[in-house]
Amino acid sequence: MAMTKASGSDKPSTGDANAIEPYIVKDPEAFARNLARMLEELGRAAAAWVAPRESGEKTDTISEPYADMVKTFAKVSEYWLSDPSRAIEAQTHLLTSYFSIWNASIQRLSGADAPPATPAAHVGDKRFADKDWNDNAFFDFLRGAYWVTSDWAEKLIVDAEGLDPHLKHKAQFYTRQIIDALSPSNFLLTNPELYRETVAENGENLVRGMRMLAEDIAAGKGDLKLRQSDASKFKVGENLATTPGKVIAQSDVCQVIQYEPTTEKVLKRPLLICPPWINKFYILDLNPQKSFIAWAVAQGHTVFVISWVNPDERHRDMDWESYARDGIGFAIDAAEQATGETGVNAIGYCVGGTLLAATLALHAKEKDTRIKSVTFLTTQVDFTHAGDLKVFVDEDQIEAIEAGMEKSGFLEGSKMSTAFNMLRSSDLIWPYVVNNYLKGKDPMPFDLLYWNSDSTRMPCANHSFYLRNCYLENKLSMGKMELAGHRLSLKDVRIPVYNLATKEDHIAPAKSVFIGSQFFGGDVHYVLSGSGHIAGVVNPPDKKKYQFWTGGPPVGAFEDWVQTAEEHPGSWWPHWQQWLTALDGMDATVDAKSRKPGGRKLKPIEDAPGSYVRARA
Repeated sequence: MAMTKASGSDKPSTGDANAIEPYIVKDPEAFARNLARMLEELGRAAAAWVAPRESGEKTDTISEPYADMVKTFAKVSEYWLSDPSRAIEAQTHLLTSYFSIWNASIQRLSGADAPPATPAAHVGDKRFADKDWNDNAFFDFLRGAYWVTSDWAEKLIVDAEGLDPHLKHKAQFYTRQIIDALSPSNFLLTNPELYRETVAENGENLVRGMRMLAEDIAAGKGDLKLRQSDASKFKVGENLATTPGKVIAQSDVCQVIQYEPTTEKVLKRPLLICPPWINKFYILDLNPQKSFIAWAVAQGHTVFVISWVNPDERHRDMDWESYARDGIGFAIDAAEQATGETGVNAIGYCVGGTLLAATLALHAKEKDTRIKSVTFLTTQVDFTHAGDLKVFVDEDQIEAIEAGMEKSGFLEGSKMSTAFNMLRSSDLIWPYVVNNYLKGKDPMPFDLLYWNSDSTRMPCANHSFYLRNCYLENKLSMGKMELAGHRLSLKDVRIPVYNLATKEDHIAPAKSVFIGSQFFGGDVHYVLSGSGHIAGVVNPPDKKKYQFWTGGPPVGAFEDWVQTAEEHPGSWWPHWQQWLTALDGMDATVDAKSRKPGGRKLKPIEDAPGSYVRARA
């Protein structure tokens, strides 16, 4: 560790005291006292984990998810161990790579001109931004060994022949989770920045970190509730979800919010937004600067939003038909009573869009034509290419989830939050573990990550139906989903469709959304936005961020469509507004005074954003 790069030189030095000095403990007694305090806080964290398990409040089952991981890797191991020469070749390749890194490190230590080797695939890895990952030969060796091992492990999965595609997908996913977890940037003694900070603070950072760990386990009632934002800086209804409006109707499944108009004239046909029930609706109303809802109101729309209930054991039997009838159908009825209009334009976001698509197919069977156009935001209706979330869906895993839900009547929101975070664990898990529990620092306030942590539960019947009919059996696109006694076909959905995907989406991949477009019976306008599942949607025009692409009909290969698509700078919001207002019947306007929330027939229940959205899981 003492062998670091000399100041003002491109070669490492074995005697640079200034470089060594930040890694030397100055006050051993203070350091020892803080280590003792750290162990005390760690004991409190352990007690917070054990207490609900001793009381029976919480039980753990080995089947989730570690047993599945072990079974998956066992299948991969069978391939490599079944042929000794194949296994030896793989091991030889890894050892050769280690020797190359070792030789380069020796050269650097001896003063030779041997710059750090950074594989092209890892250039710009922000986990290794600290200068000592390059300047210090010890940390450079650790980083190089990690990269070599990671690449080798991933190649083992890719090169394993004859594996079931789903099993290989799971093996690749689990391997990435282990790789991200074992990064030397995640450990005190192998991260130069953490090492220096701990020495500089005599371990005080570890005391704070273990205290935060104990608090987060207690907040999660025995599970770690990883804080990604300073929650004390946000409150729903005060600095989040602040667009003025009223709750005008309420069912066991949802509240319906109508927003106050801000223009003198409004479009005659109202706009109904169906958000996902897996998250809360205020992602579309984070603050006045980012709010799609406020922007839509400013464009002259009379906006209605479904705010789903945060379910408990009372809602265990609420299934997709319940959400279609007492959610979407109920909201359409409320909009009709409040405005006198029999037609609405609808927007569905993520799984809210999937439900909306199924509801449209159901409406087609029942001759209900009140939804005149539909906009899907990062919505899948075909799950063939549904991305890494499919890792969590096979018969064994669904049975385990259903067994857990059967006891409580719902799936804990933290389970889904963890699954979503695992899709990008190097961004959404480990940086916060390092920052919170090793550096002992509070995370920065960030409204998006506060919303991300404000999780919701899933009713047993609803979630089971979704997992089996969509992810496992892909019934909606195949015309085999049954709802309310009808077999649904998306070909019956012939209204205009605006289908937005995002380029870097880990939840509803752009290719999956593109392929889903072909199953509708009418015209589909496919648009690809820059960024990911959230930032690609919540992209206000005045921010001038990202871009979007338009092209011809979504037919043929997705890759071919992308090659010929036209790129446009900025937000897709104005483009959507132009598409929507060009539709038949959208040229009519009415006086905004007639669009007071609730109208003449419905008495407002409470101010927006309502009480349902405030319920915490």
